[in-house]
Amino acid sequence: MSQAPDNQGARRVVGVDVGGTFTDLFVLDETSSRVDIVKVPSTRGEESVGFMNGIARVLAADGANASDASSLATIIHGTTVGTNALLERKVARTGLITTRGFRDVLEMRRRDRPQTWGLRGGFDPLIPRDARLEVDERVLADGSVHTPVDLEQVRKAAAALLTQGCEAVCVFFINTYANPANERAAVAAVRAVWPNAHVTSAAEVLPEIREFERASTASLNAALQPVVGRYLERLDGDLRDHGFDGELLIVQSNGGVMSRQTACELPVKTALSGPAAGVIACAAMATAAGYPDVITGDIGGTSFDVSLIAGGRAALAAQTSIAFGMVVRSPMIQIETIGAGGGSIASVDVGGMLQVGPESAGSVPGPACYGRGNQRPTVTDANVLLGRIAAERPLGGGLLGALDVQKAREAIRRFVAEPLGMDVLQAAEAILTVANAKMAGAMRLVSIEKGHDPRQFAYMPFGGGGGLHVCDMMREVGVATGIVPRYPGVTSALGCVMADMRHDAVQTLNQPLAALDFAQLRALRSDLAGRCRQRLDSAGVRFEGVREEIALDMLYQGQTHTVAVPLQAQALDAAATQAAFEATYRAEFGRVLDGIPIRVMNLRYALVGVRPKFDLTLLAPQGEGRTEPLGEQPVYVKGQWVQALRYDRLRLPVGHRITGPAIFEQADTTVWLDPGFEASVDRLGNLILRPL
Repeated sequence: MSQAPDNQGARRVVGVDVGGTFTDLFVLDETSSRVDIVKVPSTRGEESVGFMNGIARVLAADGANASDASSLATIIHGTTVGTNALLERKVARTGLITTRGFRDVLEMRRRDRPQTWGLRGGFDPLIPRDARLEVDERVLADGSVHTPVDLEQVRKAAAALLTQGCEAVCVFFINTYANPANERAAVAAVRAVWPNAHVTSAAEVLPEIREFERASTASLNAALQPVVGRYLERLDGDLRDHGFDGELLIVQSNGGVMSRQTACELPVKTALSGPAAGVIACAAMATAAGYPDVITGDIGGTSFDVSLIAGGRAALAAQTSIAFGMVVRSPMIQIETIGAGGGSIASVDVGGMLQVGPESAGSVPGPACYGRGNQRPTVTDANVLLGRIAAERPLGGGLLGALDVQKAREAIRRFVAEPLGMDVLQAAEAILTVANAKMAGAMRLVSIEKGHDPRQFAYMPFGGGGGLHVCDMMREVGVATGIVPRYPGVTSALGCVMADMRHDAVQTLNQPLAALDFAQLRALRSDLAGRCRQRLDSAGVRFEGVREEIALDMLYQGQTHTVAVPLQAQALDAAATQAAFEATYRAEFGRVLDGIPIRVMNLRYALVGVRPKFDLTLLAPQGEGRTEPLGEQPVYVKGQWVQALRYDRLRLPVGHRITGPAIFEQADTTVWLDPGFEASVDRLGNLILRPL
């Protein structure tokens, strides 16, 4: 969809988000201020193919040579390759060299279990026990070297791992957050004999206290290096072969971007990068629309990703888990993910209960209505059968041809209606009811269970299916305002274009506040700043400015969990630090604990390269618009058919109001407005929904 006249030869910025069903592209022409969107089917297992198909569509849309990408200045990519590799355990065979006596840290974890109330369940680390080898060395918690590393043992261990067929290796020694000398020597010895660059040092990836978290993060990084590295190198090669001479940047899980080279070195930081980009876009759009407090919900073909934004800022978590037992300790936007998307398969279990997901039909073969061989019903099939999606105008702007209503009906009848003894339309509504209940539960998880009242937030759905369920989510959770962005189906791709470059660093201190040497702390802050600045400078990207973020992880003596205390560089002194800690602790827990010593565990540092800001007014409706409906569509709602008016959503003018039932159609999605709701178009082109 274009928003301004074409300007051949202009330099363009492209955001690319590869999802489970579609690969989405958002294109910004910086010269003409033109905006375009493109959707192509994803190619699971060969994600670079769908990526390049999307780039070819971008070029062909301008009448340009589809094999000449020289007009593209920057490509920013949100990738799920690393996440999928971990979830499916399709990673490189990896070895671990560790301190004698600590080979089972990965297996012991925190002695948690897959099911909170279950007595069964196990965990197999990505690195099997026979590939976890021990060597003599020991650093004590105070940083003193008790036993120097035996480099001959290290070399023999590396040779043994190569004999086993390991492609990557992680070196993880105990207490290296306090002194990495032994580990650095061992890493150098390994790199001297290892045939590739896939050697990970745990102290370089995470110089932070907590042995399991450091071991897990570093091991996952090592296992991903060959997988993500090959993907990005292949992608970069394909782009260069097509004349692309700009920068390929990769979105991180913290919502910032990094260079391709950094992503190859630290692929663990790409986990959940696609959903993170969507949250960044939502934070900017919602704040500009006057709603700084929102809950976001990304409904794609495979999953529902939900996050909370307060005061215009997405919440960052210090760590997350990619499935059970695979812990990544790296700053990440807090996102809860469940298997409830448009392609989620509905079934009746052995107990006679209707289930939706987590298994998904994905893009191949896709929902039954795609007519590509899948015979089991999905959420999309239910929406099609109930009339919320016009079969002659399918999702993806017609990429897949007309949808087959009869195949959707037959799938629901066979696998849901007959086993439950229900009418097929009632069964379709039941599928949506179950899916909506699961998604509402995820929304409550990030709001109510975190101490937030969802009624004080707006709901901002995106993804290809977000607009189809917005009214149901508002009703289920009690949210009074819904905000459907201008291009919901490509919001994550838009977030790629909007994201700043960011690099995070951490260093454990583990000292009482009263004994902390603030001169050394300021020197350490300068060291971390230099390392982060080096990564920014190496990316070759133009910035409008650079800002830094500093925080200390602090707690009271005897406690286990820390609070992150933000500070300014000029406020790195004892009095300001104690005052900031007490203010943060009081805000978090409602009180302070007078008389108990305070400890400083970690220094956290982030350097943000601020990229040119995206002008959100480019998304606003242009021209006079069109308020006349395209026609009528029968929709089945709560046991009866109603006539819903269909509108060309992108042509509705600012200020126009419509009362449901109504369907808003656009190339990247469909928005369903339930009876009892009203929608209006704001100045940025968002649809603002409210109950009547």
